[in-house]
Amino acid sequence: MRESLSAFRRVFSNPGLRRIQLAWVGSNVAAWAYTVVIAVYAFQQDGAYAVGLVALVRFVAAGIASPLTGVVGDRLPRARVMLGTDLIRIVLFLAIAALVAAGAPSLLVYAISVVGTVVGTAFRPAQAALIPSLARTPEELTASNVAASTTESIGIFVGPALGGILVAAAGVEIAMVVVAALLAWSAVMVALIREPARERKEGAEAEGLLREAFGGFRVLASDRKLTLLAGLFAAQTFVDGALGVLIVVIAFDLVPVESPESWVGFLNSAAGVGGLVGALVAAGMVARGRLATNFGAGLVLWGAPLALVGWFVDPWVALAALALTGVANTIVDVMGDTLLQRAVPDDVLARAFGAVEGLMLAAVALGSIAAPFLLDVLGERAALVVIGAVLPAAALLSWPALVRIDASAAVPARELELLRGQALFAPLDPSTLEYLASRVEPVAVAAGETVFRQGEPGDRYYLVEAGRVSVSVDGAAAPELGPGDAFGEIALLRDVPRTATVAALEDTRLLALEREHFLAAVTGHPDSTAAADEVVGARLGALRPALGPAA
Repeated sequence: MRESLSAFRRVFSNPGLRRIQLAWVGSNVAAWAYTVVIAVYAFQQDGAYAVGLVALVRFVAAGIASPLTGVVGDRLPRARVMLGTDLIRIVLFLAIAALVAAGAPSLLVYAISVVGTVVGTAFRPAQAALIPSLARTPEELTASNVAASTTESIGIFVGPALGGILVAAAGVEIAMVVVAALLAWSAVMVALIREPARERKEGAEAEGLLREAFGGFRVLASDRKLTLLAGLFAAQTFVDGALGVLIVVIAFDLVPVESPESWVGFLNSAAGVGGLVGALVAAGMVARGRLATNFGAGLVLWGAPLALVGWFVDPWVALAALALTGVANTIVDVMGDTLLQRAVPDDVLARAFGAVEGLMLAAVALGSIAAPFLLDVLGERAALVVIGAVLPAAALLSWPALVRIDASAAVPARELELLRGQALFAPLDPSTLEYLASRVEPVAVAAGETVFRQGEPGDRYYLVEAGRVSVSVDGAAAPELGPGDAFGEIALLRDVPRTATVAALEDTRLLALEREHFLAAVTGHPDSTAAADEVVGARLGALRPALGPAA
């Protein structure tokens, strides 16, 4: 826990991470308050059916838009996307306030509210994709996700309460002005963030919008562990969608309480309070590692309490069960988000989060539809047991794969140390370095064996872990290279044949990084590109008299 708290302190001592968390406070509380204000307005204007219909349209529109808005977070600077999202929503929500004050048709207000929801889908993927570039260590990245999830839990009960109080005390118009003010706070915080520059890959601009939008789905499908994580996220939100219906059933039909209407609120609040407790639990896991198995344990804790409610019909058991689901929800969010951030390449990270968000919204809708069907077929108690068993069953079936993910995610310290020691990698953020360290391949070279010859095509970048290699240019000897040295970057960066011959003087251990991973990392970061140009220039200058190190 001391290590975890130390990571939190580093999060809030990091200006970029501190500002992104403060921005999330404004944006998240505003989103929840806005949801309640629109629901109350719809009920006052057109009744209960309008509340459900408006929510459904907003929900479906957001699910369709999420993969598309994720593209924006990869095409443009992410802080700028977040700022633009806040500013557009401010204008839309002030327009709603003016329309309501003027007595405009409710359909116009609903239409603007749907547009505001769609615009808002760009904020979270851009935020999740920006955090890794601002974090300085893997622990800081996880701690930042804990802080974001804590803010989300606070927003779950502060936002709706604020929206309800404002509508009751001052009306819909004033409530929407306050929501806009919260977003203005978010915009100010985002505007102060200094985002590290990124370069888009060559040819990316020519890719069509729809094809680029599906880039997030493609990257999820291309890696088994990402496919598994996305599927488990969808399973969790399926149960969450069913829970939205089951909470009402628990309060009205299952547990013996005098005021079921109030208990609907109590049960929802219990989940929100549990989310705050979950932040403390997740904080204790920051230094522990094993993110994937923590994620699986969170899934078990998410579903099992719901099954208990079906077995033990008691209002206090129900409250405790919903609090545990809140704890589990934070654990699942933090661990899952961090795993995605550490596994997905930066250039598609926002699209990957947009794709996951789209899948989750679709799963929530399916859960909401499935719950009434299960209630009719199985009855109330059996439906709770079945829904509650979904996540523990999914976690247990996936457990061997989750253990393998943790085993493969262990960052090789030696590889990371060697990468950090190279000038062209020094400007890269910790998550990118970690990504590269996990993809280097060990190569054993026996004494006298040639690594590559001058004039051959270049396909790998090499780091010397142990041993010594000789370097020769046109047959002339150059200085030897030993542990901590690297070679092979010129052929990759300049797309030319090898400019030297390298052979092992003794049994040598090398670490090889494939061309595509090397180029994606170095050319995707302006400072790294500039450092690489300096390294190449220095080595080419040294090679002219055939006396410099290999390239």
